[in-house]
Amino acid sequence: MNGDAAPRGGVATLEGPRDRERIRTVVVDDHDGLALLLAERIAAVVRREVAASGRCVLGLATGSTPIGIYRHLIRLHQAGTLDFSRVVSFNLDEYWPMAPDSIHSYRRYMWENLFAHVNIAPAHVHVPDGAVPREGLAEACAAYEAAIAAAGGIDFQILGIGRTGHIGFNEPGSSAASRTRLVTLDTLTRREAAADFFGEDGVPREAVTMGVATILEAREIALIATGEHKAAIVRQAVEGDVSVQVAATFLQRHANATAWLDRAAAADLTRVRTPWLLESVEWTGELTECAVVWLAEQSGKAILKLTGRDYAEHHLSSLLALHGAPGPVNGEVFNRLREKIRGRARLPRERTVVVFSPHPDDDVIAMGGALRKLLENGNRITVAYMTSGNIAVFDHDVRRHLDFVDRAAAVLGVDGAVVRRLREEVAAALDTKHPGDVDAAAVQELKRMIRESEAVAALAAVGLPAAAARFLNLPFYRTGEVHKRPVGEEDVALVRGLLEELKPDLVFVAGDLSDPHGTHRMCKEAVDRALAGIPGPRPEVWLYRGAWQEWTLTEADVLVPLSQDELRAKIFAIFKHQSQKDTAPFPGAYDEREFWQRVEARNEDTAARADRLGLAEYFAMEAYRVVPRSGA
Repeated sequence: MNGDAAPRGGVATLEGPRDRERIRTVVVDDHDGLALLLAERIAAVVRREVAASGRCVLGLATGSTPIGIYRHLIRLHQAGTLDFSRVVSFNLDEYWPMAPDSIHSYRRYMWENLFAHVNIAPAHVHVPDGAVPREGLAEACAAYEAAIAAAGGIDFQILGIGRTGHIGFNEPGSSAASRTRLVTLDTLTRREAAADFFGEDGVPREAVTMGVATILEAREIALIATGEHKAAIVRQAVEGDVSVQVAATFLQRHANATAWLDRAAAADLTRVRTPWLLESVEWTGELTECAVVWLAEQSGKAILKLTGRDYAEHHLSSLLALHGAPGPVNGEVFNRLREKIRGRARLPRERTVVVFSPHPDDDVIAMGGALRKLLENGNRITVAYMTSGNIAVFDHDVRRHLDFVDRAAAVLGVDGAVVRRLREEVAAALDTKHPGDVDAAAVQELKRMIRESEAVAALAAVGLPAAAARFLNLPFYRTGEVHKRPVGEEDVALVRGLLEELKPDLVFVAGDLSDPHGTHRMCKEAVDRALAGIPGPRPEVWLYRGAWQEWTLTEADVLVPLSQDELRAKIFAIFKHQSQKDTAPFPGAYDEREFWQRVEARNEDTAARADRLGLAEYFAMEAYRVVPRSGA
C-alpha cells in the first residue's frame, strides 16, 4: 500500500499479525468508518493522478456495499475538496439484456448514486452496454477493453465480493486470462440478486463483465466486504489458496491489492477469530472465554473436562501457564457463561421497554420468547415498527385481501361499487407492472396495511395488545424500491420523539448486518443518532439479531432459555406474518428455509451448543448483547 493509503481520520482499525493473510488487509470497526476511509483513499488517488498526468481513471462497482463510499465522495465534492472533471470511469459489469433506463440497470445506479451529484463529464463515463444485441456483444466487449487501454488503464479499481467469491461477474471457473465478455450467472449469484428483482425468476441469466485479467491490470485494487454473511468467503479469498473456483483469490497475485473489511466481514480471519494461533496475546476475560470455548469445541469436550494436554495440543499453553492449572481457567469461563443465562426471574421487571423492529416481523422472529417473558414480568412494552415493509408483500396478497373486502363489503357497510372500482384499478396497475417496477401509491399503501395488520396479530399471539404497536414508517424507506435513501434527520426525529415521549428504561435494537439490503443497519443508525440526541440518562440497550444470524455464546451477554412450549408459541406468532410465510420475497440468498424454520434451528442450536459445553440443558435459547452505557 502506498504511504497515503494508511487508515486515518480517527477511524478505529483492528491491528494484529497477518501471517496467514495473502492479501494486504485493513479491518475497520464499522461499515461507515470503512466507507469513509475508502472515500478518502480514492480522493487521494484522484488528486495524485490528476496532478501527475492530468486525469484519473477509476474502476467502479455497484451493489449495496459501495453506496456509503459514493456518499462520502459526493460530500467531499460538495465541500469543494474533490474535483471529478478529469476523472474517467469504467464500471465492472452490467446485466444482459438490460435497458439503460431500467431501475435494475447499473448505469442508472451509478447516475443516481454518484455521477448526478458530481462534476464528471458524461463522455468520461463508461458502463458495459446491456442493450447490445447478442450478435454485437463480442465487438462491444472488445471496444470496452480498447477504451480502458486508450484511457491509460485503471488507476484504482473498486471490487465487491460475491458469496461464490466472484469479482465483477467472474464466476467460479473464470480464467485468470479472461477479458471483458458475456458470462452466464451462477445460480447462487442470481439467488443473491433475487431481492432486487422481486424474485429469482426476474434476474437475468447473463451479464457482461470485465475479466480477471482486466481487473488485475489496475494499478491499485480495493476488495470491499461488509457483514457477517461475507466472512466465510472473505477468509477463503484472503487466506486460502489461489483457485479458479474463487476468482477473488487471484488478487493474491496483485502487488497492490488490499482487502478492506468491516469487523463483521473479517470475523473468520485467523487474527480475529483465533489470534493466539499467530502470536502471544494479552489474555483478557473476553479473549479467554473465546479461547476456552473454541478449545472445548475443537476437542469435543465440556469446558470443565478440559485437560492440560488439551491446552498444550491446541497452542494455548500460555493461557494455561497464566492460571497454573486447567481447573481455575475452566471454572472461570464456565461461570462467565452460566451467568449469561437469564430465565424469567432474572429478566427486567416493571420497566418501560421499547423494542425497535426494522420490519414488521423482526420483533417476534428475534425475540418472541423474551417478549412474552418481559410482559409476564409486568414491563410496559411498546414495539416500534420502523419501516412499513411494504416492498416485501407479493402482489397476490393484495389481490387476496381486496377479494375479501369485496366479499365482505355488505357486512361491513361499505359501498360495494367503490370497493369494486378500487379493486379493478389495483388489478390494472398490477397487471401492467413489470418485475421490480415501483408499485402505484395505492398498492404501496395496501401492502403497508397488510404488514401492519400482521404485526398486530403477531403481538396478540405473544399477549401484547394492539396499542403496544407503533408504526413509524420512516421516510428513508419510502422509495417503493429495494434501494433506500440515506437515513436523514426526519427519520431520526421520529425515533427521538418516541424516545422522549416514552422515556424507556430498556431499548431493544436489531444489531445484525446481514439482512439483504442493509435496512437493519440503517434502522440501527437512526436509533443510535436519536439516542445520542436525547437529554438526560440514556436507556439500557440490548441488541438482538434477525432472520439471518445469531449471536454466538461468546458474543452474547444474555441468554434467554425457552421451553419447547415457549418456542412453539414464538413460532406461532411468526406464522401470523402470512405475507412472509411459505415463500418470503426477501429470504436471503443462501438459505431457502422459511423464517420460522431458521428461528427454530437457531434457538435450538444455541441451547445445544451450551449443553455440549456442559452448561444447564435447555430446549432453546435466544441471545442478546448489552451495549455499555457509554456506547449507547
